[in-house]
Amino acid sequence: MAEDTVARTFRALVESSEKKFARVRDVPPYGRGPNHYFPKVFKAFMKLWKFQQENRSKLVESGLQRWEIGEIASRIGQLYFGQYMRTSELRFLLESYIFYEAILNRGYFQGSEGSPKNLGLRYKELRFYARFLLVSLLLDRVEMVRILMKRFTVLVDDCKANFRDTNFKEWRLVVQEIERFTIAVTAFTDVRPLRYCAIFDSYESSLRYVARFHARKVLKLQDALLTSYHRNEVKFTELTLDTFRMLQCLEWEPSGSLYQNRQVESHQNGVAKDYSGTSGLIDINLAADLTDPTLPPNPRKALLYRPSVTHLIAAIATICEDLPPDSIMLIYLSASGKVAHSNISQMESSRYSRNPTAANQNGDSVDTSEDCLWFGPKGKGGSNNLYPGDLIPFTRRPLFLVIDSDSSHAFKAGST
Repeated sequence: MAEDTVARTFRALVESSEKKFARVRDVPPYGRGPNHYFPKVFKAFMKLWKFQQENRSKLVESGLQRWEIGEIASRIGQLYFGQYMRTSELRFLLESYIFYEAILNRGYFQGSEGSPKNLGLRYKELRFYARFLLVSLLLDRVEMVRILMKRFTVLVDDCKANFRDTNFKEWRLVVQEIERFTIAVTAFTDVRPLRYCAIFDSYESSLRYVARFHARKVLKLQDALLTSYHRNEVKFTELTLDTFRMLQCLEWEPSGSLYQNRQVESHQNGVAKDYSGTSGLIDINLAADLTDPTLPPNPRKALLYRPSVTHLIAAIATICEDLPPDSIMLIYLSASGKVAHSNISQMESSRYSRNPTAANQNGDSVDTSEDCLWFGPKGKGGSNNLYPGDLIPFTRRPLFLVIDSDSSHAFKAGST
């Protein structure tokens, strides 16, 4: 009877936690609005995690599967990663890594030897690998990325062989994406970290030089918006190579005493050691030992994946509206430039330069000779073009603009 009560309580906690998780999963990654609900979701999942730890034997007797423990740990990892994306606090990213690493080492999603293959479980395992790869890339865990890529590729091939009626083309594309991405990333990170590093960069010694340019007031970089839009750009999931590099350039390199890349225990075949016989004990406070409290906080960063122009402008407006008085906002835009060509007279060209959507003598809308950034699919124009004038309203607040484009000259001061 007691076991039934424990099982019912566990299922109720799972259902409650999943409902709370659904409410925060799609919250926009920008803006400084109320954030009261996130602690409630963390509290619900920590309560669930502690309950399954304390009642493990009874839950196993009532039919608890190992993948269910992995699913809870994966949700907690997702929550921590989501908080990192919203706050840029590296401790959240480290906590996410700790949970994902425990799932990998203990093989929660792998199933027992001789057990029948389950398609739903394989999908959970595929999604887990994709999420853990992203976290490992952001933390520069090169050795872990190699191990995950190898196991991820083997898993996709195994799924294709055992579930022939299911199309795994999308997952093969994910494998190709991560291979292209890691090749591009390692070409730079092998030299030095992209993050601001105390070993290579000065901080305290540069303050007196910065003060010369800010005699009256020193502005703090607290918010940044990063986005890119290119055809066939190198990316992994929704993280493009350009935004990945800028994201790391806007962070401090962790220097905690335990941050050194931990060697993953492995067998001769390169597969990480399996902890399937252990309980679901995960040290959720380990990240406190991996971070350095003496470092300044990282600026909050909003990453937009292939946004429309209207979405981009709305996101910038939201961040500017919430920007503290002593702060400056950085905007990084990486997109193809577009120089329109029209057979129009010099007089008409002058009129069009003031109105990029003007019409010609036949009443047809034509593009002007003004340069812009192209945020749209091939063959689309007009509303997909971002003009320098679109950003002028946001210059009422301190703004640092980085344009990575062949049309960057059009966004220089005095060009509009």
